[in-house]
Amino acid sequence: MFFDVALVSAALTCALVSGLLLGFAVVAMPGLGTLDDRDYIRAFQVMDRVIQNRQPLFMLIWLGSVLTLVAALVLGLGELAGGRRLLLMVATLVYLVGVQVPTATVNIPLNNEIQQVDVDAASTAEAAEARERFEARWNRWNAIRTILGCATSLALLVLLLWR
Repeated sequence: MFFDVALVSAALTCALVSGLLLGFAVVAMPGLGTLDDRDYIRAFQVMDRVIQNRQPLFMLIWLGSVLTLVAALVLGLGELAGGRRLLLMVATLVYLVGVQVPTATVNIPLNNEIQQVDVDAASTAEAAEARERFEARWNRWNAIRTILGCATSLALLVLLLWR
């Protein structure tokens, strides 16, 4: 019973996080990419500030994905065996290492760096340099997070159907 609730919650929250990352990958960042350097930085700063101000629903889903996935793993070790247990272990590892670690070590530091740019005071060259340091690397790691988050969500859905 508790395992089932944890697994459904993990599948839902991991899918929601993956959907958010996908939205950034296929809509938000390509849209921002059409802007000039100053507008690009300013627009990203505004979006990121919503998240950094601890938007409650975002925080619930983001942190909830980690907590429910770890809970499902802990409970699943006693509930599952063989390939199902292995699938849950791999899904958890992929999500933590492939989504959460890059978020903490790459994307958030890049977000914090771009937040420090004073768009109004920056020269044209400084704005272009700040964007250059940020955009390609952020997008590359977001694509990785998106793919691995979707893979985790798919694995969790397979586990739900495999029961």
